[in-house]
Amino acid sequence: MNFALIGAAGYIAPRHMKAIKETGNQLVVALDPHDSVGVLDSYFPDCKFFTQFERFDRHVLKYEKLDYTSICSPNYLHEFHIKSALRLGSNVICEKPLALTTENLKELEDISSDIGKEVNCILQLRLHPSIKILKKMVSRNNYYKVKLTYVTPRGPWYFQSWKGNVKRSGGIETNIGIHFFDLLIWLFGPVDKVRLIKRTPYLSEGMLYLELAEVRWFLSISKKHLPSKSMTSYRSLLIDGEEIQLDTLFTDLHTESYRQILAGKGYGISDCYPSINLVARIRDMEVS
Repeated sequence: MNFALIGAAGYIAPRHMKAIKETGNQLVVALDPHDSVGVLDSYFPDCKFFTQFERFDRHVLKYEKLDYTSICSPNYLHEFHIKSALRLGSNVICEKPLALTTENLKELEDISSDIGKEVNCILQLRLHPSIKILKKMVSRNNYYKVKLTYVTPRGPWYFQSWKGNVKRSGGIETNIGIHFFDLLIWLFGPVDKVRLIKRTPYLSEGMLYLELAEVRWFLSISKKHLPSKSMTSYRSLLIDGEEIQLDTLFTDLHTESYRQILAGKGYGISDCYPSINLVARIRDMEVS
């Protein structure tokens, strides 16, 4: 099958290139306004590349029959790029989040339905073997106490990029937390209520009350919140006081995600509503 890739110069793009190659498909065209995309030579040296959307769009319409478009662009562009890919007659595989609000997500759902093409999201933590086992162990007869801590320091560049702009990234909860929020809702059921305890440009802290769990979250991009100066990041998930090893969850599961999607077992727009609704709610909340 033929793939296009939007956001080819991004940090996560090589994982998509690898997944396309390892699933036996071809990347025929790529787009990014930045031209630091030499990594293409390692995977698809014959891939056509454009820095202007208009030229990319014209080329695809004239020369390519796409089966899928993979999207790794900044968060605020996901919605536009998904719509564009659908209108080019392509199925879509997109990094999280598909959109920044549920209203935008509903628009994508309507367009996808009208055109008859699928939109899939990369929710790789759900595919981790340890998480699959944990999901089977969660009992509807229990109410769990959960503590999530994720510290992933970022330098001054962060606030000069789209990631530090809440309107473009969705804020810390969306940019670095949405995979975890999706995972917690998937494990412990729908959101009952949420409370925001503290928010600064560097951190987000709050309480999340799910059907089967009470969750305290702490997300930070400041190195001062690392437990040790020797650490470069810190991930911790405690369930009833028992540590779940998060470091092993960050295995590259993109190829497995692609295999599931191509087999018709991917996670679509409907799977993304709960977590996107939650982070949008938190974004608009006042500290209490």
